[in-house]
Amino acid sequence: MPVSPSPDPSPPVEGLRPEHPPATRLRELAGAVGADYTIVVPQNFDGTAEPDFEGTVEPADLVTGIDLRAQAVRPGDLFAALPGAHAHGAQFTATALERGAVAVLTDAAGRDLVAASVTGPTPVLVHDDPRSVLGEVSASVYGHPSRRMQVLGITGTSGKTTTAYLVEAGLSAAGRSTGLVGTVETRIAGRRVPSALTTPEAPQLHALFATMLERGIDTVVMEVSSHALALGRVGGVDFAVGAFTNLSQDHLDFHKDLDDYFAAKALLFAAGSPHSARRAVVCVDDEWGVRMAGIARAAHAGENTGAATVTVATVAGAPAADWTAGDALAAADGSQEFTLTGPDGTAHRVRVRLPGHYNVANAALATAVCAAAGVDPAVAAEGIASVSVPGRVELVDRGQDFLAVVDYAHKPAALEAVVATLRGRTTGRIAVVVGAGGDRDRGKRALMGAAAARGAELVVITDDNPRTEDPATIRAAMLEGARSVPDAERGEILEIGDRAAAIEAAVRWAGPGDVVLVAGKGHERGQEIHGVKHPFDDREVLADALERTRSSRSAHPADEPGRNGTGDTRDGGTA
Repeated sequence: MPVSPSPDPSPPVEGLRPEHPPATRLRELAGAVGADYTIVVPQNFDGTAEPDFEGTVEPADLVTGIDLRAQAVRPGDLFAALPGAHAHGAQFTATALERGAVAVLTDAAGRDLVAASVTGPTPVLVHDDPRSVLGEVSASVYGHPSRRMQVLGITGTSGKTTTAYLVEAGLSAAGRSTGLVGTVETRIAGRRVPSALTTPEAPQLHALFATMLERGIDTVVMEVSSHALALGRVGGVDFAVGAFTNLSQDHLDFHKDLDDYFAAKALLFAAGSPHSARRAVVCVDDEWGVRMAGIARAAHAGENTGAATVTVATVAGAPAADWTAGDALAAADGSQEFTLTGPDGTAHRVRVRLPGHYNVANAALATAVCAAAGVDPAVAAEGIASVSVPGRVELVDRGQDFLAVVDYAHKPAALEAVVATLRGRTTGRIAVVVGAGGDRDRGKRALMGAAAARGAELVVITDDNPRTEDPATIRAAMLEGARSVPDAERGEILEIGDRAAAIEAAVRWAGPGDVVLVAGKGHERGQEIHGVKHPFDDREVLADALERTRSSRSAHPADEPGRNGTGDTRDGGTA
């Protein structure tokens, strides 16, 4: 069945808890992670302990939940009071206790802050680095739910979301009851749950797993970001399968360089990593994939490495692989069909509804992941053939005579790939509307501008999610990159900060057979400016612009912008 969003149930994923959580003894938790169990008592103002607690209630010994947000604590919770960049979580202990927390997990500094907050004896688990054990503690509190399901983790720069959707569909076709944790949404048995992070923090993630298990889920597909791996958000997760898509520049505001970024991804595969998956499926189309396959094989040295690590290749010149994709045949609707040959030499016909070679790679990887999870590849392929992914090469059709597309491409390699894909689907011109996010990797902004300028006849540099940055500064970096492309190799460049106006300008420019690509935000439904998220969905804004422009052209057919080939749409912008 096609994958499509369903109505949002409540609460959001960050608030999901199992209805019948297990009760876990504090001393067992402390012993499992090497924490010191102590009872903290209030301190007098002179620093001495209260001498008498006659009539006070005996401290609780059992916990039924965990949270690191004091205002989200529920009765029976362990409050994870972690040190932060600007404040220590233990400063909020009083709020957590008022909401029903029965104990605190913190470090030595936090223990002293707890003593200043409590009014009665309070159990505290003290660990030198509480964040490093937060995942294992969270898993223990909820009874290690990931050990009782198959959890399939997908990492890489591009393609995580698409591959996750494809895997989910392949599993569902085989009768699996599935959960999905990803960038666009979290899904439990096909029902959408709103989510804020690609990978939730460990307490919310394990609560989510416990909820999924309680609702009959047997297999979970999740995107695993480099942040989640580096920060331990997936601590305590038992990954049955780890998959790698590719690597290109992104997140260098968080990682010092590409090697550091790669090293974070490698935590899903490396020997000695607390996050290492039991089996690995790696696309070796790029050099990073070849390196990752080597790391995964080394982690399983001495085991049956043919079963523990499998590789996928979809491009000419890639190393010999266990799964190999042949040339794809593209249909008029953008779908593609190709032959995928498995480790046993069996050839499978795989169809994917999404255009572009990178989606052949995503579909091939998804098929191999399903096989690693025990699903017949032929059955998985049937499910994969039905999938559309929100905000990924998503067509917006309002009866116009040109192609209008929204895509999440927000890094240079992804933008180049989607523009190249669209170039192969048209004999007309291409307009690209694109911006870059604020408070993120600044180094990719010029590269994004250059990628758009090389591939399109019209580039409209606009705002994405400027967050706390000056939008004009972000646009200036992108314009510099776009203008670095020689004049003979690029088309017209416009700067229109208002994203809706930028989309409208591109739509008015387009003529019959052209393409308008609105890139960068994809499925997102808001635009963050100075800490405020304003409603904004590229798909809706593009659809509205198409409707207005179609009506205008019907009323004034002689005044159709862009039809004379000049692309003269400079109103409101600067060249």
